Amino acid sequence: MRHTISVRVENKFGVLTRVAGLFSGRGYNIDTLNVGPTQNPATSRMTIVTRGDDATVEQIVKQLKKLVNVLEVQDFRDGEYVDRELVLVKVGVNSETRAEVMQITDIFRAKIVDVQPKSLTIEITGNESKVEKFIGLMGTFGVLDLTRTGKVALPRK
Repeated sequence: MRHTISVRVENKFGVLTRVAGLFSGRGYNIDTLNVGPTQNPATSRMTIVTRGDDATVEQIVKQLKKLVNVLEVQDFRDGEYVDRELVLVKVGVNSETRAEVMQITDIFRAKIVDVQPKSLTIEITGNESKVEKFIGLMGTFGVLDLTRTGKVALPRK
């Protein structure tokens, strides 16, 4: 089962290493890891997506709370948070497929950020389901390159 964990930390040297080390040292895998500043310049928020049963993730959360410079840890449950991901995808096009790719891009409210003779680079943001559907549709045209930010999330409350 996939879990989204939010960790608010102090902006101090070595915090990211300690958090990542906790996962690797115990054999837990991180699917995605995103770190960015908060409204307070002294803190950052890490959004970690990992897999495991409830007992395993509960153990991870307890161990994260014990780490130096960790201020708050939340294991988000479905419906308790808002999440988004940013993806840049380069799609192969020709004169026959360009219009169709542009139409699908409009339907998904994505943006074309670069146009080349044989490719379009598209920016899409949304939840994981939306992003996966878009990438699946673009796969029929040929995905030449792709990069994802990983999930960012905030609690609804």
